[in-house]
Amino acid sequence: MVNIFTRFKKQIETSDRNTEDSLKTHYYKATFNQLFQSVEKLFHDDADCRVTTVSKDHGEIAVEINKPIPCFLVVTIVSVKPLETAVDFNISSESFSILGMYPQLKKRIESYYGKINNLHNLVEIRKNS
Repeated sequence: MVNIFTRFKKQIETSDRNTEDSLKTHYYKATFNQLFQSVEKLFHDDADCRVTTVSKDHGEIAVEINKPIPCFLVVTIVSVKPLETAVDFNISSESFSILGMYPQLKKRIESYYGKINNLHNLVEIRKNS
């Protein structure tokens, strides 16, 4: 649930426990290597992004985003089953907005999930029981 204070958060982390469905961990039908390669390529090909660190051992890709607002993103990719791989994001910004940073950061995450959805089959977004 988004309240007035949420709007001013400068950091969002996706997880299975997030209260907003669009910010829950996304699970894809792909091997770890397939997903890792396509996500890494997605950010390398984006002119507004600069990949700063790639750690395949830890399943993490760190990205500096320049536009539309400067922010820092860590993508975590984890193999759950042989053909099921999870993707989570942790995005933060030091910028200030009178309307709050949360809506812009959330939109960024949703757009990245959308791009991955176009490349791989989404298995599920786990709902809270």
